Amino acid sequence: MPRSARIDIPNILQHVIVRGIEKRDIFTSDDDRHDFVTRFSYLLESTGTECLAWALLSNHIHLLLRVKDIPLSKFMRRLLTGYAVTFNLRHNRSGHLFQNRYKSIVCDEEEYLLELVRYIHLNPLRAGVVETLEDLDRYPWCGHSVLLAKSKLPGQAKAEVLLRFAKTVDVARRRYCSFIRDGIALGRSDKLVGIGTFRGNLAPDNELKDSRVLGKGDFVEQIIRHTEEILPGRKISLESIIESTLETLEVTETELLSLTRQLRVANARGIICHMAFKTGHSGVAIARRLNITGSGVTVASRRGRELIKNYPELAAIVD
Repeated sequence: MPRSARIDIPNILQHVIVRGIEKRDIFTSDDDRHDFVTRFSYLLESTGTECLAWALLSNHIHLLLRVKDIPLSKFMRRLLTGYAVTFNLRHNRSGHLFQNRYKSIVCDEEEYLLELVRYIHLNPLRAGVVETLEDLDRYPWCGHSVLLAKSKLPGQAKAEVLLRFAKTVDVARRRYCSFIRDGIALGRSDKLVGIGTFRGNLAPDNELKDSRVLGKGDFVEQIIRHTEEILPGRKISLESIIESTLETLEVTETELLSLTRQLRVANARGIICHMAFKTGHSGVAIARRLNITGSGVTVASRRGRELIKNYPELAAIVD
């Protein structure tokens, strides 16, 4: 499926994952880690961005952020660009340090905030960076040690996390540590990778998915609808794409939304999916509107990419 635009909404929890290009190390010494953490802390405080959890590993980074005054994209660009330039100078190298796109997952925080804090803070232990939970308690490159007051990161929202366990700090830390230990026994959870689901309005039995969201039901649909309203740079609306395609291919909307496999109708679906993707519409929105599955949108889009060459008037709309 073509890559969807990132969801960048203020005051929404986002799990951000940054990886080194070709899985290469992005931290080779504590000097590197200190430089990154210093930049990260400065940006948190200067932009009002909140960090609930974080962990540095050799070739990737986990951050749990809630942006306020600036978009996540701008925050990450300032953080990663500044660090990459300094890293290249320090190590006498050139070229890209990070993969072109960091991954950001919008999260339903009432459902997943504490699970994500535990997931992120246990990463150094599960990756073998530290050997024991006691080592993790003292590991300075992870928000876990900050919550235990064994290291510092100005800008980390310690109180917000601890208050979810108890009102007093000592009790909260004990309960938090117990929560972390329980997570070791539970093992890694695949449910935190970010696959939001809800059921399409036009097809009650059709479950739609979006990998940019971690949540279910109303939360996912609310996020997707909000994103569709504010998404910048869209050249043409989904309804205009459908109207132009149906008119050109002489297909009715009733036929389009039916289960028929007639060639001209299938061709119309393919072209609509291709045009919609190319102009920034999400796979979820397209699937919901056309009453088809998310995988059906992907297959149709591939077909439409070739078909549209036969309809230059439609190709001109998106080009």
